[in-house]
Amino acid sequence: MRVAMYYNNKDVRLEEMLTPQIGPGELLVKVIACGICGSDVMEWYRIKEAPRVLGHEITGEIVEVGEGVERYQVGDRVFVFHHVPCNTCRYCLKGQHTVCETFHTTRYDPGGFAEYLRVPPINVDRGVYKLPDEVSFEDGAFIEPLACVVRGQRLARLQPGQTVLVLGSGISGLLHVALAHALGAGRIVATDLNEYRLNAAQRLGADVVIHAEEDVPARLRQANEDRLADLVIVCTGAFPALTQALQSVDRGGTVLFFAPTEPGVDLPVPVNDFWSNGITLIPSYSGSPLDTTVAIELIRARRVPVHEMITHRLSLAETGLGFQLVAEARESIKVIIEPHR
Repeated sequence: MRVAMYYNNKDVRLEEMLTPQIGPGELLVKVIACGICGSDVMEWYRIKEAPRVLGHEITGEIVEVGEGVERYQVGDRVFVFHHVPCNTCRYCLKGQHTVCETFHTTRYDPGGFAEYLRVPPINVDRGVYKLPDEVSFEDGAFIEPLACVVRGQRLARLQPGQTVLVLGSGISGLLHVALAHALGAGRIVATDLNEYRLNAAQRLGADVVIHAEEDVPARLRQANEDRLADLVIVCTGAFPALTQALQSVDRGGTVLFFAPTEPGVDLPVPVNDFWSNGITLIPSYSGSPLDTTVAIELIRARRVPVHEMITHRLSLAETGLGFQLVAEARESIKVIIEPHR
């Protein structure tokens, strides 16, 4: 089978690999669509495992079922989550599935930028979801990133009527804008350095957009009746955005750190000010099984318009171009790879 082998962001090669052979309890899935995630182009994070077939936002069709698998059959349209929890450790039992050690060590073989992938038994048991008839393969590629966003806003306890500031309007930021809009946020403000993405944020529900090089806290006050934001969501690892976040949160508000920084970045926090003003700082990584089911329903019901976010549909041979588009972050939002295109 053909795969797109990642060596670095500027070197993604179309190569041949043996189609995985499945064993008992496993599935072989024909990959129909796989989105390129922002984390796929975080070179400092990915290059240590290169060469490798990346891709974890996949939908496809089951073409082979291993012995003992009863819930799925050949022809089922599915989304497959690459990370799954053990559901028995102290973290899972507290509802903190994304810090489970099993969650961080599970994956499928080889990755979504391939014509086929093997789904291990543990993923078959708790990471395979049948696509509703109303959800296309390409829209289903948003299930994983939207589940991450659902978890973030759930942890941040977004309430209807609140003012939400989203720093960074890449795909994660735009999903946060769209979900906050669907959940009834009172006023949504989005920032970015890129006018193309600021325009996209307005289309998807932002009431106000601000160029990230402006005085964001001051502009936020102008747009929000001299108040800062109840919830600030940081969707970029750029250090200026991190400091803007701390300066833009209202008393009693929350800062949600949704994106990682490069290694070694430390953020000075005004502890005394935040203590007296009741500020909450929380991170959010990935999504739990509950968040995945919520994401599927949001897409099925068209509450979050993911289809409008697709800007490029590329073949497996064009995966390198897709990486370039996502890494440059200019005039692309969601790039979908279709291995059998």
